[in-house]
Amino acid sequence: MISLLDILTILAVVLLLVVLRAIRREHIRVEHSVSWLAASAALIVLSRSGRLLEKAADAVGIREPSLILLMLILMVFLGVFYRFSRVVSELKDMNITLTQRVAILEFLLREKNGQA
Repeated sequence: MISLLDILTILAVVLLLVVLRAIRREHIRVEHSVSWLAASAALIVLSRSGRLLEKAADAVGIREPSLILLMLILMVFLGVFYRFSRVVSELKDMNITLTQRVAILEFLLREKNGQA
């Protein structure tokens, strides 16, 4: 029977392949893909290190080591999502600034053409 850790390994490999394909097809920028690549690599390593997960599960008081991995996955992806939320917020602010500058330039051009 396939275990939860095996399923998580397969999903991590699929995530890695999807991100690499997106990079190759230029659907995602390389600097944004680093977080996803690191997350998938960490998941592969952690899902294959049963002894480490067992020690972590014992330390936390959880019987099933795969639950520790699921908790780590949640924390990693929350970190990645937070990072991208910051990037989106920064891009929105930059877009607003750019729109304001274009409006000022259009106003100055109209004003100059009206005076000439």
